[in-house]
Amino acid sequence: MEKQKKRILLGMTLAELKELAKSLGMPAFTGGQMAKWIYEQHVTSIDEMTNISKQNRERLAEVCEIGCSAPVDAQYSQDGTIKYLFPVNSLESPKFVETVMIPDGDRATLCVSCQVGCKMNCLFCQTGKQGWEGNLSVTDILNQIYSLPERDRLTNIVMMGQGEPMDNLDNVLRATEILTADYGWAWSPRRITVSSVGVRGKLKRFIEESECHVAISLHSPIHEQRLQLMPAEKGMPIAEVVELLRQYDFSHQRRLSFEYIVFGGVNDSQLHARELVKLLKGMDCRINLIRFHQIPDVPLHGADEKRMESLRDYLTAHGLFTTIRASRGQDIFAACGLLSTARKGE
Repeated sequence: MEKQKKRILLGMTLAELKELAKSLGMPAFTGGQMAKWIYEQHVTSIDEMTNISKQNRERLAEVCEIGCSAPVDAQYSQDGTIKYLFPVNSLESPKFVETVMIPDGDRATLCVSCQVGCKMNCLFCQTGKQGWEGNLSVTDILNQIYSLPERDRLTNIVMMGQGEPMDNLDNVLRATEILTADYGWAWSPRRITVSSVGVRGKLKRFIEESECHVAISLHSPIHEQRLQLMPAEKGMPIAEVVELLRQYDFSHQRRLSFEYIVFGGVNDSQLHARELVKLLKGMDCRINLIRFHQIPDVPLHGADEKRMESLRDYLTAHGLFTTIRASRGQDIFAACGLLSTARKGE
């Protein structure tokens, strides 16, 4: 007889934990106790939940487990960036995802993955070359934070790792709900940024159901060129993405940013600068210019520093707050566009 699979507690909402408690003949408040042990104390076993009776802990342990998994590997960059390899427990065959911890003075940002591989297949991204191998569960997404050795140092989370967050929207929304809920991590949604290439229907839903910051992968303001770089442009052109975003208020604390990898001789001309100004004119947003990191068999190269500064200065002078993002972790393939677990999943 096949052994029954245990239920995973990490990733359950307070309402679900209370319902679970009641289904096991325990008072509903036991669900609240579990939430505190998991999301405030970050316990790794049910036996650590010491204000729950021993009998109830034993009953819980029969049918449930926390569901956290420590990283199986870590690589350390000379600039202090750390890339962790986490197991994915929700998929049938062994899979892994990469997660990047970026310390910066008194700040520490974690770049979280939401899929194994990615369907978007952007020309310049190593993750896209891996193809799509599955969505991460809520547990898998949260575990990258829960089981991070530097968890208590984190100040910000960016969902800019492997995968397209809008392509795994239900699980991303559930994860951000738990991260920001009073019963969960109780983080301000302003500490979390979720990126997207723009996925029809999904982006609108995310903006309306979450208060986290939004980052859009732009990379070219010209439809035909963006289509060559990013096949997702066919399903939701950047002009439509911007039109959608104009319907929402980003003038207060919630931030809208556009990510723009600068490719030498491709998207770094005065024409591109003028088209960016035209596309984003009057929006409350910022543009992050990102250095391109070479990947195999892709005929693109990064723009030189002078060209990036020129682009930044032009955009800033025309009312678009623009920064050049510092590149981190390139020596361990942890920088933007370099994450891949293709071989590790074999």
